[in-house]
Amino acid sequence: MASDSGLPAAFLEAGSASFSEFLGRIRPELLPGNRVSGTGAEQLAPHGTTIVAATYEGGVVMAGDRRATMGNMIAQRDIQKVYPADEFSLVGIAGAAGIAVEMVRLFQVELEHYEKLEGSPLSLDGKANRLAAMIRQNLPLAMQGLAVLPLFAGWDTATGQGRIFSYDATGGRYEETAFHSVGSGSVFARGSLKKLYRPDLSAEEAAMAVVQALYDAADDDSATGGPDMTRKIFPVVMEASADGIDQFDQDEIAAMMDRLIAGRNERPDGPGAPLR
Repeated sequence: MASDSGLPAAFLEAGSASFSEFLGRIRPELLPGNRVSGTGAEQLAPHGTTIVAATYEGGVVMAGDRRATMGNMIAQRDIQKVYPADEFSLVGIAGAAGIAVEMVRLFQVELEHYEKLEGSPLSLDGKANRLAAMIRQNLPLAMQGLAVLPLFAGWDTATGQGRIFSYDATGGRYEETAFHSVGSGSVFARGSLKKLYRPDLSAEEAAMAVVQALYDAADDDSATGGPDMTRKIFPVVMEASADGIDQFDQDEIAAMMDRLIAGRNERPDGPGAPLR
């Protein structure tokens, strides 16, 4: 039944500040985990990896490669996997790409909706908890192999530091220290960061570290895309600090890649090294 304003009465009822709860009550079929109705799972099969994040003295950086795979096929070469969640936080997606992108969009609306209703933004812990609840809603699809495992990071305005959160398929939330990675190449990326990370890194040095970690992951994991010098496709790198969200220009990332590759070529096991 519509009200005098022309809106359904449900739109004018008092409720929680959660947009996803409201959507689940009014149009549950629009939630990411419920949009599989009438759609074959093969249409959601493309998966995205790998996401890496690292803190530095003034914030946190997050980077993602650009490859989406469908089994042994490259489904897309330039997918974006790192997004701003709001003014001070970032979310990177790994897992079923179609569901993950929809979840990110809903999460962005969720945070904006809360701030408009309550007059103040959620704390960073509150944002991390909201994302955990959304992942939990996707559990039935995760049990069918269509899991979404994002990486969440942001600048905590209360404590004045960058923080990183990871999740499992059931919605479990875990705070990580210094750096973390998710996705099929995460083991290789994390191993790389163990050698590269220092607590006193600058934003540019942290960006270089996560780019190197992605490069190392791509060297050993076929689902992680390395730099595509021909097509000029490079990782997406963003940072969250007290000044808000900023994305590194692709020209900056290209220059980092040039320095990285030049440095690797000069190593003892680089091109031209004798066989041992």
